[in-house]
Amino acid sequence: MADCPMLKGCPFFHNKMKNMPATSEIYKRNYCQGDNTNCARYMVRQNLGPEYVPVDLFPNQRERAEALLKNKG
Repeated sequence: MADCPMLKGCPFFHNKMKNMPATSEIYKRNYCQGDNTNCARYMVRQNLGPEYVPVDLFPNQRERAEALLKNKG
């Protein structure tokens, strides 16, 4: 898989988010450098726009992303 197209400016990938989980390196491999279509941040950005991505949304929070999409859509 190719790297996520949003990688360059992603605060999660660049460790700019508060409370980074101990599993963040695994998430980076799975979501940022793997199947980014399952990344919660990518989902919200692609469907609603970058301004709708919560600063504290982690890649593995798919249910939260789906709730955001449902409420805004």
